[in-house]
Amino acid sequence: MLTTQAVALTVDAVDAARTYLRVENDEEDTAIAALVAAAVVYAEGYLGQLLIERDVTERLPVTTAWQRLAGTPVRIISSVTGIPAEGSAFTLAPGSYQVDINRHQDGWIRIPYPGSAGRVDIDYRAGLAPGWPDLPEPVSIAVLRIAAHLHAHRDAPDDQGPPPAIRSLLRPWRRMRLA
Repeated sequence: MLTTQAVALTVDAVDAARTYLRVENDEEDTAIAALVAAAVVYAEGYLGQLLIERDVTERLPVTTAWQRLAGTPVRIISSVTGIPAEGSAFTLAPGSYQVDINRHQDGWIRIPYPGSAGRVDIDYRAGLAPGWPDLPEPVSIAVLRIAAHLHAHRDAPDDQGPPPAIRSLLRPWRRMRLA
C-alpha cells in the first residue's frame, strides 16, 4: 500500500497553466489548479515516477529479502515503523533494518530483525524535482498540454485522451520496471 501527499502546486504552476490556456483572470484558478493536479497524476502514471517531491508512506511485509519501494525517485528514507499483529506500532531501531538508495534513485529496504512486527511502514520523500519551477521544461510543457486537453474536453463523451505528442515529450523521463 502506497500513500502519498497530494501534489502541492505553487502559484507558478497555476500561472503557467493560466497563461497556456489563455485565461486572463484568476476567477478559474481553483479549477485550473485541479486540472494541473490531475495532469501531474496522469504524467506520473505514464512516467512511473513522482514529478514533484512529496512525502510517501508505504506499507510492506517484513522480510529479510531486499524490497524495492514503489515511489521513485527516492530522495531520503526517514523512518521505519513496525506494525505488529497485536499492540501498538513502534519505531524500529536503526540496526534492525537496512536501507539503500541506488544510483537510479530506487529505494530499497530489508528487515533482518523485525522484533514483533509483521509489516512495516516506511516514510520517505520522493520526486523528480523539488517544485514546479525545477521540472525539466519538456515535462512541465507536457503537464500543461495534458491540463489544456482536460480543460478543452471536459464534457466530451467521445474524448480519445491526450494527444500522442505528449508521450513524446515525456518519453525520455519514463521509467519502466521489469517484474
